[in-house]
Amino acid sequence: MKKQTAGHELLGEFAPQFAHFNDDVLFGEVWSREQQLPAHQRSMITIAALISAGNFEQLSAHLNIGRQNGITKDEIVEIITHLSFYVGWPKAWSAFNLAKQIYQDNEN
Repeated sequence: MKKQTAGHELLGEFAPQFAHFNDDVLFGEVWSREQQLPAHQRSMITIAALISAGNFEQLSAHLNIGRQNGITKDEIVEIITHLSFYVGWPKAWSAFNLAKQIYQDNEN
């Protein structure tokens, strides 16, 4: 996975320790544990958690990461459809609107 720098770029001066935790610990140490859980599955779990909690500001970035980690359009549609019955129809609509923007250019 590509080195994450969003924390340092967006919050580095304002909240340097948080930026460190985001870029170096979460995306550096945790996401790199491929032997324990592949990135494809980590992305699916992360996307489901973000949708469930209604954290749509972070969802776009993770949909892109998920796509890079091999989540297909069909898989993301199935994930959101399945979640809609557990987390709520409005959250599914919001997630679908973001996913459609990210996956519309490429059917994979």
